[in-house]
Amino acid sequence: MKKDEIQRYNANERSNHWAVAILFILAGLSGLALFHPALFWLSNLFGGGPWTRILHPFLGVAMFVLFLGLVIRFWSANYFSGNDGLWLKNIGKVLRNQEDGVPPIGKYNPGQKLLFWALLASMLVLLVSGVVIWRAYFSHLFGIDAIRLAALAHAFAAFVLVVAIIVHVYAAIWIKGSFGAMLSGKVSQRWARKHHALWYREVTDRKQD
Repeated sequence: MKKDEIQRYNANERSNHWAVAILFILAGLSGLALFHPALFWLSNLFGGGPWTRILHPFLGVAMFVLFLGLVIRFWSANYFSGNDGLWLKNIGKVLRNQEDGVPPIGKYNPGQKLLFWALLASMLVLLVSGVVIWRAYFSHLFGIDAIRLAALAHAFAAFVLVVAIIVHVYAAIWIKGSFGAMLSGKVSQRWARKHHALWYREVTDRKQD
């Protein structure tokens, strides 16, 4: 590691993140194939319709389980704290990349925290509703009204999840250095001071102890 770099993510955290990302893509494509006849051609990626129906719920469960690994690792860093409200009031400056005068924040900014909780909530809804409509194992345990409601909830949660991931990817690309942090695990001290000053102070204080 270079002298002007700080470790932001370790190898386990990065591999966990990318495993969830891959499973999200696979679960998303297979889910779209089952969602509408116009998208059924996507099932060819999974060996046809029957295999798509078989694999989709397993991909979803695997994604949720691995995402729990990220939740356990980053749960405490995503609690809302004192400066978060003030940061949100200055969101216009942040979007214009004019962060002078914006209150310092910790490892994650309030936007990232909101995204974290939205991802967790949508994945919980997807898991519960997915179990209800999982024909091979569980759907026979529920009435038709519950299955219909679960199908609607599943589709809505999937939409929220996709939008949240699009925002996540856009922000990672837009804020230079964020995407690289999840590839190499490191960020520059300048980047840390600018975007996450409280976290930077915390990390550098630990190094000095």
